Amino acid sequence: MPSLRHTIAADLRIQITTGHLKAGERLPSEPRLAAQYKVSTPTLRNALALLQAEGLIEKIHGKGNFIRRSLRRLTYTGGHLTPDEDLHVTIRTTNVRARGDLLSLLKVPSRTPLTEFLYLSHQGESPHSLARIYVPRGLAPAELPWCRRPGWAETRETVTARLPTPEEATTLRISSTLAVLAITRVSSDTTGRVVEAARLLLPGDRANALFITHHTTEERGTEG
Repeated sequence: MPSLRHTIAADLRIQITTGHLKAGERLPSEPRLAAQYKVSTPTLRNALALLQAEGLIEKIHGKGNFIRRSLRRLTYTGGHLTPDEDLHVTIRTTNVRARGDLLSLLKVPSRTPLTEFLYLSHQGESPHSLARIYVPRGLAPAELPWCRRPGWAETRETVTARLPTPEEATTLRISSTLAVLAITRVSSDTTGRVVEAARLLLPGDRANALFITHHTTEERGTEG
């Protein structure tokens, strides 16, 4: 037998998918919804959390719960997201000091001066993805990073599926139970010196990752 939270979530889900509740519409307050379904507020919040994890609603601090507009699903490949005219990006630059795992990523001593570039993309008013790029201060480019530059010899990417941190969930306005793709990209020059480390965060409901392998003629000749 379905639990109360699943029953409530199923009812709201039907109203959303059939258009009875429309994108951008604010849901009644949580106490009012709890009274409507004759359940406690914690049970109602558990039901809403299921819909948040599915990307159907979003909770905006101080404003309430809203039916979420469907976000464009983009593909990450070759170090970039596919371009999309519906996305706009805000960029913030900050001077920081190397610490934590940035020391091993950038291969620099503790407290080395770095430039941090924070990219936050939006689709309409909804945050879409987040990227933080770190460059040793003396290597910071005149133009904004996040694109391959002359002199780069190697780029390594590590992709991890995980749950967002509380700060990430707040920034991207997603549920703490929605899985994200966390991509760490490290680029080196021809001498092996690390010139850039980037962290990209893509919520799982709006991104795909595409990997392409190019086989050489010699490799194809030995297959089969």
